Amino acid sequence: MDIACLFAWGGASMMLFRFIQGIGTGGEVPVASAYINEFIGAKKRGRFFLLYELIFPIGLLFAGITAYFLVPSFGWKALFIVGIVPALVMIPLRVLMPESPRWLASKGRIGKAEKIVAMLESEAVKEGKPLPEPVIRPVDPKATQKSDWRELFKGIYLKRTLMIWVLWIAVYTINNGMITWLPTLYTQVFDVPLQTSLLYGWTTSAFGVLASVACALLIDKVGRKRWYYAAFLLAVIPLVTLAVLGATSAVQILVGATIAYAILQTIAFSLYLYSAELYPTRLRAIGTGFGSAWLRAGSSLGPVLVGFIVAGVGIQYVFVLFAVIAVVGGLTTKFFGVETKGKVLEELSP
Repeated sequence: MDIACLFAWGGASMMLFRFIQGIGTGGEVPVASAYINEFIGAKKRGRFFLLYELIFPIGLLFAGITAYFLVPSFGWKALFIVGIVPALVMIPLRVLMPESPRWLASKGRIGKAEKIVAMLESEAVKEGKPLPEPVIRPVDPKATQKSDWRELFKGIYLKRTLMIWVLWIAVYTINNGMITWLPTLYTQVFDVPLQTSLLYGWTTSAFGVLASVACALLIDKVGRKRWYYAAFLLAVIPLVTLAVLGATSAVQILVGATIAYAILQTIAFSLYLYSAELYPTRLRAIGTGFGSAWLRAGSSLGPVLVGFIVAGVGIQYVFVLFAVIAVVGGLTTKFFGVETKGKVLEELSP
């Protein structure tokens, strides 16, 4: 579909090709997050996973740099040509990936699961790392049951599912609403040159990466629930400030929106970690997939809302709406969030 985009003959065809491309990448990411979570120990799971997740905002950062240098000289197609490279590189790497031992065990394939765990233990011993004594846990009979998506809405998982959906929608409505809309706002409302507008967008993404690094290093100490609650409510401050000041200049918006985006990006890029921690092996990928589907909904909703509000009542009211959404996200975390730091996955989902 990346190649197909090079031959798009108009806006409608481009949207169609990008939509189908999104099905591929959208299906990839939740499975990857479930996969990585199932390989990592409890103590440093957040740090390890989020350092991997940093690839996403860094990718956005490099996309911005690429756009800044290539688009003015070579046009928009240059971005899709660059995008072909990682897609091709990933194909042979699949062969090198072992299956998740937790998933194998859930399917009753204990021998194969043991073989992979033994390989991991052997590598650790070769590197001189001590292996703690295994903690033997009784196996729940449900652990080998087939995955049933309806279980997401039963028992302890109902509250978790609805809570994580609200977080996905809230953070991506705000962040994608801003990051998608700001370049257009700079050029069309404030007459900022295209290259400067791209530079402003790159700056916002760069601060998002720095905030994400801080989150990756600290979230295992602070905890997921406390971090999300604080981040949502802190982001309200720059958003309300922009609304009160009236968002009357490009620099004013650059500063305020960048602060809010950077704070909320720590939530956006770590929700795959949190989502995968909330479910047992039989539901981990599908639970994360359902949650990240709302990411797409929020990402689509944000720019649409922005367009209507800017055209209808004015720029500052966009930031009022985003502040209200951030408050909803913070309160949802406060009252319904589950703390997962330092806990083995099987402890969280008996």
